[in-house]
Amino acid sequence: MIIKTVTQSDFQDAFNSIRPNTFTYDGLNALYEYFDDYSDDTGEPFKLDVIAICCEFTEYANIDEIKASYTDIKDISDLEDYAYIIETPTSIIIQDF
Repeated sequence: MIIKTVTQSDFQDAFNSIRPNTFTYDGLNALYEYFDDYSDDTGEPFKLDVIAICCEFTEYANIDEIKASYTDIKDISDLEDYAYIIETPTSIIIQDF
């Protein structure tokens, strides 16, 4: 197995080359930090799989967009019962459920 350390720029480039319009710049930065922290916390290297991340996480502009997709959700606190939430300065990323 070969492991490559991926910088934040490498992470963004991987998404932009495979799935260029899936996440915003802020969203990609937040995801990078999330997975970097996760790797540090668990002591396990994180395998970058752009397609898997795109299938597991969705970025929304605001809570209203989330409520349109998930009718049981009324506010951010409702989401905490179902999904991991990553808030960015311009959006909300949730782990799909």
